[in-house]
Amino acid sequence: MSNQVLMYIIGGTIFALFGIIIAYVLINRALNKGDRKYVRELRQGTKSNKFSSEILYQKLYVIYVKIPGIKRYLAKLRRRLEIINIEDEYQTRRQASSIITKALLIIVPLTILIIVLAKSNLLLLSILIVLEVFMIDTVIDGMVGKLDTKLLKQQVEFFSEIRHAYHEYNMVEEAIYEVSQNDELEVSRQGEKIYEILISDNPEEELEKYYDIAPNSYLKEFAGISYLTREFGDRKTSDGASLYLKNLNNITQEMQIEILKRDKLDYVFQSLSVIAVLPILFIEALKSWAISNFSFTSSFYNGKLGLIMQVAIVVITFVCYLLVRKVKDTNNNSNIKNTQNPWQEKLYKKRIIKKIVDLFIPKKGTKQYKSLTKLLKDSASKDKIEWIYVTKLTLVIVVFTISLFFMGQIHKVAINYIYTEPTNDYDLISMSEKQETEAMKKTRIDNEFLDMFKGNTTVTEQEIRTAVKFSEHFEDATVEEINQAVSRIYTKLQTINSEYIKWFEVLIALIFAAVRIYGTNLDIILPKNLKTT
Repeated sequence: MSNQVLMYIIGGTIFALFGIIIAYVLINRALNKGDRKYVRELRQGTKSNKFSSEILYQKLYVIYVKIPGIKRYLAKLRRRLEIINIEDEYQTRRQASSIITKALLIIVPLTILIIVLAKSNLLLLSILIVLEVFMIDTVIDGMVGKLDTKLLKQQVEFFSEIRHAYHEYNMVEEAIYEVSQNDELEVSRQGEKIYEILISDNPEEELEKYYDIAPNSYLKEFAGISYLTREFGDRKTSDGASLYLKNLNNITQEMQIEILKRDKLDYVFQSLSVIAVLPILFIEALKSWAISNFSFTSSFYNGKLGLIMQVAIVVITFVCYLLVRKVKDTNNNSNIKNTQNPWQEKLYKKRIIKKIVDLFIPKKGTKQYKSLTKLLKDSASKDKIEWIYVTKLTLVIVVFTISLFFMGQIHKVAINYIYTEPTNDYDLISMSEKQETEAMKKTRIDNEFLDMFKGNTTVTEQEIRTAVKFSEHFEDATVEEINQAVSRIYTKLQTINSEYIKWFEVLIALIFAAVRIYGTNLDIILPKNLKTT
């Protein structure tokens, strides 16, 4: 075959291919023209030009899922909302996104305010940021609690309609189905779920499953009496009334009392959580004001005692905040957590961590193992013994690390205060610019001798006197000035050396405090002379 004929064949093939593509596009357009027109007509009828918060929350949910830090809170929030919104993914996503968005609108400005007020104190800043992380949980719990109270109020109306429907149909399942179809409320989904349980092939098993996911105890009671009435029939009381309706009235009265209690708690504790946190937000502002107006207070705030007092205020505020939250908490589902694959299980699956944790877990058959197993059964806990010990060890490590960091920071502040504080007997109210310059000059001179003898715990005043006497800074100094300088430097040196000694003592104490937590469980890994009693 010649090259010319081959070129004709290739050209014809390419031309035919283009022709097929063009024909496919034209045919496809002709076939889809009617469908596209129909879709456009539908969109014109349903598309809204106004702002839609529903669509916004759905889009924000997709964004939040991709952010690592927010994703954790979103997963935790979903586990609670899925109980209220049974099998309603759209509603669950909308509510979760709405709550996270409102929480961020509170947390982000608060974070900026904390950074502005406490930017000069890194330790206080870190404590406030950690405290703010706990506040996120509180804000989320409060918003979910409102949804739970809303569901409780809907249940009152729902049970009232059940009464009328039961009088009409005289059948429990039909009454529940009829009322559940009347509206799109959250309680209607619960009613539909209970209806599905009653007409299922194995209602007892389905009812047990529902008990684990019911939003509150009142729906559990309602599902239980509905099942018993359907299976064994309704009975009459001594006065001829329906036993099912009487039980329904009793549940309704309990719910109304619960609603009144929650409303009263909300009124009593209104804004109390915010008030409890306010003091720590103004620690740095108060410190700056005090130092600027009364310069002698700088020796307190910049010293070790000032740091301890600031941290103590934060801790006390945090404890008060948790107590207020605990007293106000009326949500039965606040402790819902992932029991399928929690973080403890993920850590325990790692080989190295598993070997370490197994050293602390009591052996099967021992008295301690039986006692711990009995406690778990009595409390109906779904946690495993391995998870409990992973949590305990994690807390030990975290508390030890935080305590070590805090103690180190205290000693660092104490030493830094000696090196940076102006050395002068100045006026208690204020110090002039000239006095401050002279005081800092003395501090810099003292620092040279402190660096020379730092760490030497056996140094004497005579050795310091010799160094001071032959120093260029004291060539023309009198005997009295040298004595004052020696006494001052020796006092500072003793403080610095004692701080280093205290640091090592604290380190050793923290190590043995961590060891004592598990006591005899460490006998297998500690030498005999280090075993604890």
